[in-house]
Amino acid sequence: MSIDLLNEGLQALQKQQYSQAVSLLGNFCQNYPDRNSEFYVQGLIALARAYRGNGQQDKAITLAQTLQKHSNREIQEWAKSFLSIVNQDDMRNNGYNNEPEFTKIAGRASQTGIRLMMPKIADSLNFASSFTIILLLGIVLSLSLGVFLIFDSQHPLLGLIISVAVTLVFNGITFFLSPVIMDFTQQWLYKTRWVNLAEIKRHSPETAEMILRVCRERQLAHPRLGIIDDQNPTAFTYGSLPGNARLVVSEGLFTYLDDDEIATVYAHELGHIVHWDFAIMTLASTLVQITYLIYLFARRWSDRGNSDNRLKDGLKVASIVAYFFYIIGTYLMLYLSRTREYYADHFAAEVTGNPNGISRALIKIAYGITEEFQKNAESSRLLESTRALGICDGKSAAAAGTIYRSSADVQRLGKVFVWDLFNPWAKLTEFNSTHPLTGKRIQALSTYAEQMDIGSQFNMASVIKEGNKLNKKKLMTTFLIELIVSNSHILGGMMGLIIGLVLTISLQNYKLLISFMALGFGSGFIIKTILLYPDFKKAQDSDIFTLMCDPYGSPVRGKPVRLKGQIIGRGEAGYTFGSDLKLQDKTGIIFTRYVSRFGAIGNFFFGATQVEKLIGTPVGTVGWFRRGVAPWFDFTELSNKEKTVKSYPRLSGFLTGLIIILLGLIVPIIIH
Repeated sequence: MSIDLLNEGLQALQKQQYSQAVSLLGNFCQNYPDRNSEFYVQGLIALARAYRGNGQQDKAITLAQTLQKHSNREIQEWAKSFLSIVNQDDMRNNGYNNEPEFTKIAGRASQTGIRLMMPKIADSLNFASSFTIILLLGIVLSLSLGVFLIFDSQHPLLGLIISVAVTLVFNGITFFLSPVIMDFTQQWLYKTRWVNLAEIKRHSPETAEMILRVCRERQLAHPRLGIIDDQNPTAFTYGSLPGNARLVVSEGLFTYLDDDEIATVYAHELGHIVHWDFAIMTLASTLVQITYLIYLFARRWSDRGNSDNRLKDGLKVASIVAYFFYIIGTYLMLYLSRTREYYADHFAAEVTGNPNGISRALIKIAYGITEEFQKNAESSRLLESTRALGICDGKSAAAAGTIYRSSADVQRLGKVFVWDLFNPWAKLTEFNSTHPLTGKRIQALSTYAEQMDIGSQFNMASVIKEGNKLNKKKLMTTFLIELIVSNSHILGGMMGLIIGLVLTISLQNYKLLISFMALGFGSGFIIKTILLYPDFKKAQDSDIFTLMCDPYGSPVRGKPVRLKGQIIGRGEAGYTFGSDLKLQDKTGIIFTRYVSRFGAIGNFFFGATQVEKLIGTPVGTVGWFRRGVAPWFDFTELSNKEKTVKSYPRLSGFLTGLIIILLGLIVPIIIH
């Protein structure tokens, strides 16, 4: 009967029926006879969590302090982590950290394992895997082998064969040793703590149950579970085969997410294991590596004094094609990575029956990253080093995290997704990203909620409706103009080349070709700089929230604005002398870029001598806002009560253009 009370209490806790959970679990703990039993400890841990959920913070703290004295080290670690979470609750309640809560919590399916159709937004995983089985991993190795075994060899064909063989052997060894290498790296850098399922259960009972169920149903070996003591919420998986996979999360995941949301994140990472992501990525990269070696071989052989011009020309064409194929392969890798994220989300929705849970998790993770970004003077090294592995791209989290921080109203949150779904720049910038834009992932997850006939956490229909109201012609016209503007130096150089060729042929003066190419190229740089940085004297007062919600935002043409806020730290992770800043106003945080008139040396000295004096001070600043996957602000002037800092983001463009123009005028004079 006592164990039944425990199970009923755990079920009530999972359903967030905290008052009932307190009653059931309290009764169980009071009457259970064996105080050394694992069940008794499990009941105490669940009771502490129920007290917290029921607002009985004092009782939760007292119980956690008791558990902190337990002889089991894992229980001590759990109690320490739990006390930290409860203390953060107290800070929020006292107004120090007012964490928002979703204005509504959408439901979940009553059963798991429901088959869901993938939306059109995601391509076929089999197609993506097959199409992208041509990618890169050891470019440095390939290049080194190519240089030593092909370029300097008297027998390039033998060098190619040896290079391919060594590449295959090297990648094969790396493939199987990569989990051990990563284990060592994780332990060295982040002190990863390997735990058993019981500790995960103390943090999130639903997660432990889900892992057991999925591994049993899929006949999958339990992944090795790790926890990193870092409050930036993240989760990632690595290994070589599903049988030796590692699933690691940070403490921040338990701080910022609720039980059901944590379970969906673990399910997402299990999806990567089930889909054999490690093996496919390694195979694809090996093939692209060999493609690069073929490029080196063809180039080396075509440069030899070969009397057969047809063979020589054919090899030149082959080298160009191989290199082009290698470049395309890099983008196919990113495409495959984004596709796999969609399928991991799909897997999580199916096995948990809770697509709304992972939607909330994505936003809360972004919020947690934003909050930790605010607290720390440096960006997280963990997020930087695991950017491609993590459940979301930490750099792109700023937009969604800032909006949630300002308001958890789903209607306001949806405004940031309009840019993700409708702005042409969003589609282009996503090509360089390992993860899909958050708005697209939320849209896919919302379709799963509709298929399950449960309410969606986000009303994506209203987002689509708002997006359809946008001036599509203006969006596309602006995009095309900005695309041309961003390449105006190239276009200027081409125009100069054409004019120079015409004049050279007609006047028989080849110096004109050099002059006009330089004039066109340099003029293009100046025009590009003027258009990318509009007159900041017309800047209007704004805030980060408003700027984030602008669906017409661009990563190219800056929007001149004035911001007021506080400098809260440096922008780069782990760079003590970084010159870039983090600016926070009442609505959010944004990466703020400083550019010295003296270039990199000036940036270094500014970072070394001035940044620390600015951190923690209220400032006013004027500059240009840009919206990409991660938004940023180029400031031209920043001031506090004591000093004014000038930044010169336009200077390098002007100087480059002028120098090229002067060279175009001078070089023909000195050439005889």
